[in-house]
Amino acid sequence: MTTSQLSTLEICAGAGGQSYGLEQAGFGHELAVEIDRDAAATLRLNRPAWNVHEGDVREIDGRDYRGIDLLAGGVPCPPFSVAGKQLGSDDERDLFPEAIRLVREARPAAVLLENVKGLASARFQPYRDSIRSELEKLGYQTDWQLLLSSEFGVPQLRPRFILVAVKGAKFKKFEWPGAVGTPRMVGETLLPLMSANGWVGATAWAKRANSIAPTIVGGSKKHGGADLGPTRAKAAWLALGVDGKGVADEAPSAEHPIRHLPRLTNEMVARVQGFDDSWKFSGRKTSVYRQIGNAFPPPVAEGVGAAIKRAIGAEATKRRPLAVVA
Repeated sequence: MTTSQLSTLEICAGAGGQSYGLEQAGFGHELAVEIDRDAAATLRLNRPAWNVHEGDVREIDGRDYRGIDLLAGGVPCPPFSVAGKQLGSDDERDLFPEAIRLVREARPAAVLLENVKGLASARFQPYRDSIRSELEKLGYQTDWQLLLSSEFGVPQLRPRFILVAVKGAKFKKFEWPGAVGTPRMVGETLLPLMSANGWVGATAWAKRANSIAPTIVGGSKKHGGADLGPTRAKAAWLALGVDGKGVADEAPSAEHPIRHLPRLTNEMVARVQGFDDSWKFSGRKTSVYRQIGNAFPPPVAEGVGAAIKRAIGAEATKRRPLAVVA
């Protein structure tokens, strides 16, 4: 089975949050690049027909994808995260230069790169200007925007700083997506999962959890485990009636008391990140939590992807038919 989806080269694809959202917006993947073994396995698990390169983005020759419709990616956030040292371009994990190299080689119709809100701070203005300058030299017009995931139906604030670049005059047709409605609350989102094993306190818990969640923190292999983040985040989760000190294997059962303080399961964390139940994850518990916690919420990726698709239009280059799962 083939489709006339627009074509995508995605780097730093992770567990597929951006991938899934872009697919929903009408983009197919010619290549997804991810260095983490478990995250790459997650991509293959969900989309066996995709070409997944498990390795470093530096190994990819963009000339093999010349004329692709979209170059997308969620480049590593530690160089710009307030939780790190904010070394920016001095951090060896900064992959923006590699993204620019791939743009130079592949010359996509559009570019989508997302990162943490720390990149929007004043200290990184020169760095943002340098990226914009490089893209302008290649014939792209660019814009940066800070988007709140809660405005796209995701039950957490999760601000993401996003760069969109479109080649030539078609940039004038690009408009940032607006809020899709009232933000969803944690309780209403998770009630079906929280009550799945018969916990009698689930409904009362959901009424208490009548707010959006703090931002899910995935951590890394070096720092952070399967818990819901630093002290401030755990306190915010406690206010929602959730024990943030760990991640549970299962939802509370009928044997748990009404006033039980539950922990979230990985499945619940995935819902808070905007994944639906069709997207599965590969790996052990802590690895799965990190994959989910570091993901770009699919509904946000879908919103931005749809806006890019409208801008580049039906005349975008179709390099070859893309295989999809029937």
